[in-house]
Amino acid sequence: MVSAASVWTRRIGDVVYPPACPGCGVITGSHRGFCAQCWSGLRFIERPYCEVLGLPFSYDPSDPALDEQLLISPEAIANPPVFDRLRAVAIHEGAARSLVHALKYRDRTDLAAMMAGWMLRASETHVADCDAILPVPLHRSRMFWRRFNQAAELGRHLAAQSAKPFLAATLLRTKSTQRQVGLTARGREENVRAAFKVAAGREQDVFGKHIVLVDDVFTTGATVSSATRALKRAGAAEVTVLTFAMAIAGPI
Repeated sequence: MVSAASVWTRRIGDVVYPPACPGCGVITGSHRGFCAQCWSGLRFIERPYCEVLGLPFSYDPSDPALDEQLLISPEAIANPPVFDRLRAVAIHEGAARSLVHALKYRDRTDLAAMMAGWMLRASETHVADCDAILPVPLHRSRMFWRRFNQAAELGRHLAAQSAKPFLAATLLRTKSTQRQVGLTARGREENVRAAFKVAAGREQDVFGKHIVLVDDVFTTGATVSSATRALKRAGAAEVTVLTFAMAIAGPI
C-alpha cells in the first residue's frame, strides 16, 4: 500500500522536476515516457539481422525462404569479429542518440535502468545464458573527471534485472586513450590497441566463462574488439557484446 507521504513526495517531485521526454525534453504525462515524435523516431533493431554483427537486413522478415539461423552479413564474412556476436537495441540516431548522450554527457544515470531493460530484451537468451556481465571500463584518469562509467551503469542495472553476476573490477583499461570521437576507423583501432587487461587475481572470473560485455554504443567496434581480445587471452570461452545503440553508415 502506497503511503500518503510517498504520494505527496512524488507530486512535489513532479512539480520541481516535471515528467519530460527523455529524447527531447518536452513535458509528458509520466516519467521516462517518450513524446509521440521521439517514440516514432526510435528505430529498434528487430529480426532479421546478422547473427554475428547484429546488423539489420532489409529483407522481408515474413519471407519463408529465410533461415534466420543462417543469416550472416557480408561484413561478418569478410571481416569476422573477435567477439562471438553483437546485439544492440536501436540505431544510433534520433531519440536513441539523445538517450546515449544524456546518460554519457549530462549525467542522466536515471535513464540507465530503462535502457538496460531494453538491452535485456535485445539480448534474446544471451544474458540469460551467460556466466557474468562486464562493462567496458574507463581509465582511472577519465573516471576521475567523468565521475561514473556509463557502461557500468548500464551493466549494473542489466545484472540486477537478470540476476547475473556483475563484475565491474575484472576488466581494466590500462592505457589512457584519447576520445574516439572524430578518429577514423584505423585511428580508433590504434587508439585502443592493447588498452585492456584482466585484473591480476581475477582470471577465474573469465576463464572458461560465457561473458556479456556491455557498452553504450557500437560504432566501429574498435573498443569492444580490444576489450574482447583481453578477455579471450584470459581464457573466456565466449564473448557477447551488448550495447544500447549501433551506429550504421548509409541506408539499411
